[in-house]
Amino acid sequence: MGKADFFSPKAISNRIKSKGLQKLRWYCQMCQKQCRDENGFKCHCMSESHQRQLLLASESPHKFMDFFSNEFKTGFLDLLRRRFGTKRVHNNIVYNEYISDREHIHMNATRWETLTVFTKWLGRQGLCKVDETPKGWYIEYIDRDPETLRRQEELAKRKKHELDDVERSAKFIEDQVRRGLSTKEEEEDPVYTELQRENEEEKIAFNMASGASSAGPSTSSSLAASSALKKASSSVKRKDTSSASESRDKKKKSALEQIIESEERMRQKQQPVRTDNWLQPDIVVKVVTKRLGEKYHKKKAVVMEVLEKYTAVVKMVDSGDKLKLDQNHVETVIPAPGKRVMILNGNQRDTEAVLEGIDEKNFCASLTLDSGPQKGKRVEVAYEDFSKLA
Repeated sequence: MGKADFFSPKAISNRIKSKGLQKLRWYCQMCQKQCRDENGFKCHCMSESHQRQLLLASESPHKFMDFFSNEFKTGFLDLLRRRFGTKRVHNNIVYNEYISDREHIHMNATRWETLTVFTKWLGRQGLCKVDETPKGWYIEYIDRDPETLRRQEELAKRKKHELDDVERSAKFIEDQVRRGLSTKEEEEDPVYTELQRENEEEKIAFNMASGASSAGPSTSSSLAASSALKKASSSVKRKDTSSASESRDKKKKSALEQIIESEERMRQKQQPVRTDNWLQPDIVVKVVTKRLGEKYHKKKAVVMEVLEKYTAVVKMVDSGDKLKLDQNHVETVIPAPGKRVMILNGNQRDTEAVLEGIDEKNFCASLTLDSGPQKGKRVEVAYEDFSKLA
């Protein structure tokens, strides 16, 4: 019976059958030929080409086995590197994807009998990190690519640089603490003095009789002396308690705490008073929301009225349309130097000024106050804290 034509139904069905994976027991690794049934595999084993391949393999069996083992290892590791990278994955998942290729090298032609033996060998060779779990063996590829190693070195240098910055800041704080301890004034110890009488010749007498009818000069002098003694003792006690409390307060606060408190006080003095709402009537703003369409986006408008601090009724400069917008839907407008502006936030809030210049690096502008008690003063104000006057 002659061979079927290439476009005949039988030839087409044979090609369709041979596309997918077939049974491994009917595959000859030496000849790299897959048979569809047992009869075909038997005929192949009896063929002259197969016998010739067996003779070649019998001359140097280790050479062929090493070749197949190397090909299997290379293909398996390439798939693991490309598909999973350095992620931890089950070895059976990688093997199933590897054998899905019809032209793969079968494991029964290599030096490894099972996938577990191959996984352990990868761990011993340092090619992968392997660990055994109740669910099976997991592997993780070790990337030794020069580019990857270079990126890892750069990342390590960056982390070391960050640690150096932390150590530098810690050393700076230690220097500040040492400087504060050296310049700290010594605590003054309370001075205790003896109680002395002004007139040593005068004698102090106490009259213990409560029902004495006569009280002479001795009685009056004794009363005066006793009252003076009580006042002196109370004043000494007050001094002792006050000095003790002051020394206790001084001992409670360390030098670092005092430095932090002083810096906080200076920061509070320098920090301007700011509020969440900045909308003011008669200022020019720019519409930044896209919900109203391209007709109003990036267009300028004049604030006509402010409602409930955060809402404003604006009039578009181009079309004259009136809109009700939220504070987040608009932004301030920076005019040309020499134009009048309104300060909307900070210590000079609600103050009119003249724009003198713009500092693009610090995102602020130099303004000369044109109203208020500080008229004529020059201040630096951020972009978002002032806007053009209508």
